[in-house]
Amino acid sequence: MLQPGYLPWLGFFEQLSTCDLFVIYDDVQFDKNGWRNRNRIKSPAGPHWLTVPVHAGIDKKILEVTIDSKQNWAKKHIGSIEQFYRKCDYLDYYLPRLKELLTSDWQYLIDLDMQLLIQMKEWLGIGTSIVRSSELGVDGDRNLRLLNMCKHFKATRYYSGKAAQCYLDVELFAANQIEVIWQEYDHPQYRQLHGEFVPYLSALDLLLNCGPDSKKFFAK
Repeated sequence: MLQPGYLPWLGFFEQLSTCDLFVIYDDVQFDKNGWRNRNRIKSPAGPHWLTVPVHAGIDKKILEVTIDSKQNWAKKHIGSIEQFYRKCDYLDYYLPRLKELLTSDWQYLIDLDMQLLIQMKEWLGIGTSIVRSSELGVDGDRNLRLLNMCKHFKATRYYSGKAAQCYLDVELFAANQIEVIWQEYDHPQYRQLHGEFVPYLSALDLLLNCGPDSKKFFAK
């Protein structure tokens, strides 16, 4: 279970590829300056932010956040991608579909994020099914709700990012016969433009540099 992201990084897709079922946690509070509406690609000068402008108050859930359509963000993102990756062999392979997705008439950020996620997981050869927490009708506080979602799907193991170690009640899960497995992600290196390798970028960087060979990083 993870919150959605804009053009997510490789660690996100590693979690997705490892699981039998993946829950997008879309009905929790939107975190300003988080990864829901932005990510990084690589420019000749180093990491470059791509940010989707949004209307987001402090009380809004992720699925309620709308995109600020008055700003021409999609054209800027496409322009940056074309400029920074023009020497990549696979830009022309992915760009048409990427343009189609980015320039569609999106109202809600969650819809943009979900369609990009679905497309990127297909490009990466990941077949894991995805559901949204808002569609499950599962209640509870932070730990209890996560547990209840696992029980809803009769899960015996819960694969979690290490960031959750500060709050996840592992003993509660164990008492309910659910094993918590922490992600141990060793970021791979791959051929990449613009000098020294930079990790923790959007997975789009891998796709544009490596094309269909990107699938080997998620082969099981």
